[in-house]
Formats: sequence, C-alpha cells, structure tokens
Amino acid sequence: MPYQMNYLEPAPLDPRAEQSMAPMRDGVRLATDVYLPDRPGRAPAVLVRLPYDKCGRYTFMPQLAPWFNDRGYVFVAQDVRGKFRSEGETLPFVHEIEDGFDTLEWITSQPWSNGVVGMWGDSYFGFTQWAAVASGHPALKAIVPRVTGTDLFASMHSGSGRVPELYMADYLAHFWLDKLVYDFPVDWSRRPLARVFDEAYEHLGRRCAAVDRWILDPAGRDSSIYPPGSHPFECLRVPVLHSVGWFDNVLPLSMSDYSVLCLRPDKAPLQYLIADATDHENYHLRQFPVVPEEDHDVDDDALQRMLPSLTAPALDFFDVFLKRNRRAQDVPRVRWFLGHGEWREAPWWPPPGAREMRLYLASAGRATAGVEGGALAATSSARRESVRWVHDPERLVPSALLDAFSQIKEWPDECEIEGRDDVLTFTGEPQRAALDLAGPLSATLAVGSSASSMHLFVKLLDVAPDGSARAIARGQAHVVGPDPERPARVDLAHTGYRVQAGHRLRLHVASSDFPLYLPHPGTDEDPWFATSTVQNDQLLVTGGSVGSFVSLTVMEGGERSSR
Repeated sequence: MPYQMNYLEPAPLDPRAEQSMAPMRDGVRLATDVYLPDRPGRAPAVLVRLPYDKCGRYTFMPQLAPWFNDRGYVFVAQDVRGKFRSEGETLPFVHEIEDGFDTLEWITSQPWSNGVVGMWGDSYFGFTQWAAVASGHPALKAIVPRVTGTDLFASMHSGSGRVPELYMADYLAHFWLDKLVYDFPVDWSRRPLARVFDEAYEHLGRRCAAVDRWILDPAGRDSSIYPPGSHPFECLRVPVLHSVGWFDNVLPLSMSDYSVLCLRPDKAPLQYLIADATDHENYHLRQFPVVPEEDHDVDDDALQRMLPSLTAPALDFFDVFLKRNRRAQDVPRVRWFLGHGEWREAPWWPPPGAREMRLYLASAGRATAGVEGGALAATSSARRESVRWVHDPERLVPSALLDAFSQIKEWPDECEIEGRDDVLTFTGEPQRAALDLAGPLSATLAVGSSASSMHLFVKLLDVAPDGSARAIARGQAHVVGPDPERPARVDLAHTGYRVQAGHRLRLHVASSDFPLYLPHPGTDEDPWFATSTVQNDQLLVTGGSVGSFVSLTVMEGGERSSR
C-alpha cells in the first residue's frame, strides 16, 4: 500500500492585506500582512506571530482582521521564521525573542503606526507574545496570550515531573519539519518509539530538527528557551489577560503562569484572567455534541458566529491599555464561566467563597471490579485497604481521546476504558444538589510499584444518570521511588464546572494513556529508546493513617453573575 503523505501549502494572499517582508537583524525576512482600518492616520497595532500560515483557514487571520480594524486597530499577522512564506531556519522557540523585538521595531517605523502595540493569539502564537515580553521592546503595551504557556516545551520532557506527551512530539514532527504542515500516518506500535517518525522522514528525505534536538537527545531535554535573566516573569512590565479554557490540554501551563505571577507583589497588579468552558480549539461545552453546522473548523457561518466571543475580551482589554479610552479599574480582574452555568466575575482566583473539599478513596478492593469500582467518601476510613494492578507495557491503557487539543469536540465516554482490570475507579454518591467546582483540583495517592518509578494518570469524571462518564479534569505524574508512606500528588489543574444534581463524581487512576503519552517500559531504560519491557506490580492504599484522597475547590456562594 502506498505511503500516504499530504501537506498544506500557503493559502492565497488576502486582497485586503498588504504583505511586506519585515527584515530581522540577521538579514532573514519574515512575511507580514498588514490590515489597515478604514479611518486614516496613525493607530495602535495588534500583532499576531504564528507558524500555521497567516492566510490559512485553520487560524482564520483574514476573518479576524475586520474585528480589530473596526475597533480602530491595525491588524498585523506574521509567519514566524522558517514557516510558510517567511525565510530562515525551521526551528520552533529558538528565534522568537529576537524576532519579536525586531518585528515590533519594524511596526513602530511604519507610517501607520502610533508606536503602541498589543499582541494576541492562541497556543504557539500565545508563546510568541511571552517571547516578545522577554525581548523588552518598549512599544509592547499589553498582551492577551490564549491557551498557552511561557514554556510550552517544559511538558515535553520528564524533568518537569510530568509524563512527556507523545502528542507534542507528534505535533513537532507534523508542523515543524520545514515551511509546510504535513499530514501522515504514524505507526505507534513501532519500537523503539524514537523511530516512530522515521518512515515519514525517509519519504520526505529530511528529519525534524526539533524532535531530534529536544526530545530524542537526552542532553537537550532540559534546555531552557530563555537566556539567563530574560524569562518573561522577570521582564514583564505590561498588563496580561490570561485567556484559558477549562478543557484545554495546555491549561496546567496557563494557570501556572497566572498563579505564579499573582504571587509576586510587583507583577500581581498586571494580571487579569478570563476562563471559559472551552478546549484548545475553541469548542465550547455548550456545543456538545458538536454538529457539523456548528463546527467552526469546517463551517464558515459557524466561524463567523464564534468570532465575536473570541475577540471581544481582547478588544475590550486593548481599548483600556492601548487606547486608554476606558479606566483600568473597569476591567474585571477575573471573569470566568461556570460550566453548565453562567459567566461570573471575581476580584481574584479562586473566587471569594471557595473552599477545599476532600473526597477520600474507599473500598479499594472493588476498584478494579467493573466500571463503578470503589467509593469516594466524605470521610476517611480508619481501616487501611489496598488494591493491586499490573502495568503491562505490551497492553497499554488506550487513550480515550484521539486529539488532545479537541476534548469538547470529542468528549468521549470513558466507561469502556474503565472496565479494564488495570484501571482503578472510585465513584461517589449522586449529588443531591448541584456542586460548583471553582479552583484548583488535585489527587493525593498512596502508591507503590515493583519498579523504581511509575506513571500515574488521574481523571476526574462527571458520571451522568445514564452511566456515561466524561472527564472534567485530568493530570499525570512521573513518580520516582513510589512509596505508599509518602503519597504522590497529581495536579489536576483548575476548573469552573457545575456537577448537576443526580450526577456523580468518579476518580479514574491508571499507569498509561497511549498513544497520547509516552509509556513507561517497566524498566529504568529511556522510554524513547526502550526495546524490551517488564510488567510492574502497582499498589494503591486507601484509608488508615496515610490514605488517598481527591481535593476539590468548591463554591460556597457569594459570586455574582456578569453580563
């Protein structure tokens, strides 16, 4: 059967934009589209620097431009170095600080610029905003990074304490081979996993430098993308609207940035948060199940219906901090959407009235006995119980999601996976009244293993009256030296979500989630290069003096709805 290889070339230039080749300090030129508002004169600019084609349908820059122009902003969209129409080496992260500075310098030299620039965008083009902050250019006055993090690379290696995401390596291999984007099949059964993309490389005649440099080379995995002293946290001097999605796979990085900055007295006044019940690709909980006519990725009318809610928070933010035509104190510090509820405002996050609630894992002996499993109880049992399961690298727990970036578009029922004997479940009683979650979530698990380390995958699920179980939050951890007397903590990020009356909460624990995450070989060998595997005996303890529990942040009232 012939090898299937498709690729995405640059879309036609938009006739409403003027493309320029902005020069960088080393002579490389970056393709940059400028959309001017109808009104004449100098104006503030909003810059987007992205690697996915500034003219393409996937990121819909031409469709976005009118929304910014109508509010009086010059809209500037640029292909980053080495992508689509831009020149230079195709390598993510490396050049974005200098290229961000030089692009801002180029903008301020243009006749239409008043010297004030804001930046906007999702994911990698959220990261390019943080890189521009690190550059220290004085023209940058505000940023709106969406579903992103200051260090997107951090979660790709085990040094972070997380389990490396295979889907991020897959992303690099498909999006950062060269100027184009490629679509090709991956045989995840191939071993070692370091060779999993080789068939595509052989077909194309080149390798992905990013995968080789930062993932397959052990010496490169802990590399920092910021030179000493230039991390955005140190350089930040402008207000930030952190825009996050409760169902976004990058949410842990986004909320970590926000939380760390809010703890710094010199940076906290610059932090704002808007959080919605969306995933990485902007599908909303209210849309589930997503029908074709409401799918903005394929339906142009659906895209136009989505754009107002996508752009409004940024435009309002820029009106305050770029145009200065509104008062900063009128901008909500936190605006958040309660899933299955409504928009709310708060002076900080977690909101006033939130408190911790613990649910304790119980009836461990039933944890592998079908979907329902053990129990989640309001109090800890004095009786110590345990459950054992086998992590078999040749029989990995399959990923329920096909695309980690589109959780709401898929939002799978996890019941089929939860029926396995290597997946532990603990289910609570039906809620007598709605339970509102609003803040951080975590699981503290007393675990052990016959191996020197183990992977823990934890999901918090909403179990509907019909028995379907869908993930509210998830987290994973690489636990070194697992010992039930020293419980391991798994961060499940944050959420704003209403567990409706009659629904139940369930905790789902496993040792693999493949092929979204790098599997543990059962040995101390580097998982990328392991060719042999060993089964591991795993243990989880409940009750007694140590026990295991899930920590929820729940609302006690006191919040007001926003318009």
